[in-house]
Amino acid sequence: MLFRFVYSAQDFVTDVLQRSENCPPPSKFDALIRDGWTDRMDRGLFRYHLGDLETRILPGPNGFIAQLNVQRGIERRKPQEILSIQQEFNPSQFNFNKINADEIICEMMKGTAGVIDLPNGHLPQPCKMVVLINVSPLEFGHCLFVPDPSLCLPQILTRTAVQVGIESVLLSSNPGFRVGFNSLGAFASVNHLHLHGYYLDHELKIESNLVKPLIPEKNFFRLQGFPIGFLFFTKSEEVDTVARTICDVTDFLVGENIAHNLFLTRGCPPSCQMQSAKERRLRKGVRIAIWPRIACFGAKEESAFNVALCELAGHLPFKNKKDFYCTTEREVISIVQRYLLPDDEFQRLEEQLVEHLLTL
Repeated sequence: MLFRFVYSAQDFVTDVLQRSENCPPPSKFDALIRDGWTDRMDRGLFRYHLGDLETRILPGPNGFIAQLNVQRGIERRKPQEILSIQQEFNPSQFNFNKINADEIICEMMKGTAGVIDLPNGHLPQPCKMVVLINVSPLEFGHCLFVPDPSLCLPQILTRTAVQVGIESVLLSSNPGFRVGFNSLGAFASVNHLHLHGYYLDHELKIESNLVKPLIPEKNFFRLQGFPIGFLFFTKSEEVDTVARTICDVTDFLVGENIAHNLFLTRGCPPSCQMQSAKERRLRKGVRIAIWPRIACFGAKEESAFNVALCELAGHLPFKNKKDFYCTTEREVISIVQRYLLPDDEFQRLEEQLVEHLLTL
């Protein structure tokens, strides 16, 4: 029998510190994900046994987290052929209606009045988010969040998907639980709307990076440092409003055929000035990074690592031992830079987005 996890704003965990010795116990959400994921691993439903991944911090100011995950590079399902960021759903290709039902951990639903928004003016539907294991995991707990798979939505973000992604981070008492999204043309391998979620027990620079305010009243900022991108920040009481504005941005990117990656993580409130150590440890809100990038259609994959949601956030799953042991921070920056928009294009896009959001 499929378990349904019904939650409300009262289940959000707001008092979280980064890597605190006094971390609160696992939340109901954490217990559900961890127990369900471990059960499926014990039952052999994954393509490989993950185990403890060898991990090292690359020397340098960016603090990149390198992990050796050879099996994912070998066993991962071959990505679908993607020709457009706006490509329609194709029922003949692999999609999440074709998975083994045992891979499903649960259905998530917020209260009893949630609705899911649909493109093209369709009527709202009851909001059901299916949580299933990623059979080729990046890290412990790697799962997929799929808005009602029977709707057959293409890999284009909806407000509901963004909102549930943010709320999933807030439902976890673990500051290492992350959620992300790859658009088509940004290393999404399946054209069926889904987000990734997983645990990474290491701090990432993106959690506390300084920002430049763009439209502070809309919680919209530019990320300083590398890689350059946009940032939203929300606390639990602002999720609905911020999710809507995030989709205003991603809808604009889709309309302009600009590929993009999102990464959602606990983080300290955005600031344009250096903060104290105590302020940098605060994790009461969620940071949502958006990186517009050069689209890749049928491009040859990198030998060391692909540049998608986790790599842009500073988490690097390496495919082979040589690159894992030998790659330097400088080489990582060189690889990632090839997928980012040139500075002049990014600046022009930033101006367009600011103008766009101010008119809404």
